[in-house]
Amino acid sequence: MPDIPFGFSLPGAQPPDPSDPQQMQQFMAQLQQMFAGPGSGPVNWDLARQVAASQLSAAGDPAVNMFERHQVEEALRLADLWLDPASALPSGIRTATAWNRNEWIYNTLDVWKKLCDPIAGRMVGAMGDLVPDEAKAQLGPMQSMVATLGGALFGGQLGQALGQLAAEVLSAGDIGLPLGPTGTAALVPANIKAYGDGLEIPEDQVRLYVALREAAHQRLFGHVPWLRAHVLSAVETYANGITVNREAIEDAMSRVDPADPESMQAMALEGIFTPEDTPQQKASLARLETALALIEGWVGHVVDRAAGDRLPSVVQLGEAFRRRRAAGGPAEQTFAALVGLELRPRRLREAGVLWAAVTDHRGVQGRDALWGHPDLLPTDEDFADPQAFAQGSADWDISELDNLGPGQAEGNTGQAEGNTGEAKGDPGEDDKGGKTD
Repeated sequence: MPDIPFGFSLPGAQPPDPSDPQQMQQFMAQLQQMFAGPGSGPVNWDLARQVAASQLSAAGDPAVNMFERHQVEEALRLADLWLDPASALPSGIRTATAWNRNEWIYNTLDVWKKLCDPIAGRMVGAMGDLVPDEAKAQLGPMQSMVATLGGALFGGQLGQALGQLAAEVLSAGDIGLPLGPTGTAALVPANIKAYGDGLEIPEDQVRLYVALREAAHQRLFGHVPWLRAHVLSAVETYANGITVNREAIEDAMSRVDPADPESMQAMALEGIFTPEDTPQQKASLARLETALALIEGWVGHVVDRAAGDRLPSVVQLGEAFRRRRAAGGPAEQTFAALVGLELRPRRLREAGVLWAAVTDHRGVQGRDALWGHPDLLPTDEDFADPQAFAQGSADWDISELDNLGPGQAEGNTGQAEGNTGEAKGDPGEDDKGGKTD
């Protein structure tokens, strides 16, 4: 007879002690809550948040004290001052704050829901398909328990991944996506200190460099009105092409042993999601990677120019952050394996070189004017010859594009590309007009 009643614990949690009535009562209450209803989507987000909070609590999640909060506010204020001459975009910060790791999860969870629900829905649906038709007829109304169990399993695993991410991220916009509330610039002091210790660079310099990056992200997403929806749409479009490996689900479920309390916690969902190997999916991936590279390349270029000679370790910090963003940390890799999304700008260095070339030839105003419309931005092909793009025509008239329907705008963009063939390379390619849909 197993030591643990029912043979399992909630995903990501420690099993209850059978000899402790209070722990058993709490466990039964949580189990009842988990099966009370599937919620409004395929993921049990309440469970995900609980698992992440439990994981962070076990590892340590110090509250932000008043001194740290003041340091963060001052760093963001100074960062905005330094960025003024380096960017044509004004400050996008309405609120400067400091978060602990749990607060990062709480304030970014709405965006994670939007990104992960479609993928999780396909997994839960595939779990339901594993039940034979004859068994479905016998289960009747209890079929909903399969979806509830799937949502709980995915919620538990996702909670663990988000908990690991929260222990590594340095700011609200650290991974390149607009995860936090609009206009809110936030740093995570505990993670910044840990990251600075690993670099052997003074903590105040690391904090200021992170503040510069966060403030630059806020300028970009705050004053380029189409960018937030564009990036999240690129992620969603790519996610929609991710398929579910039903054999992997069946294999994962077969490893859950009711007599083994560790089996549910150890069950790995990695490998269940795989991108479709189709031209459309490859194009979606290229569009997403290009968008992330352009954003991160612009942020890195602007921050390095703003810091200049003011920050003694700016070169070392810039290189460290480029490596960190291009490779991704352990938590980011775990998240990618779990949901099939790799949110890394693979061509970050090329994007940085391209933005530097554009600044040299067009100046700060000309460089940042390219964010005025998605069709003005460099494409993946432009990374190969940044000088040609930088020296190309910069006098496009796009004033009518925003007043046209999607089909007309695409046609006009194609004409614009044809008229600026010397600057853009191959004017006949259709994907030039719709490169950043």
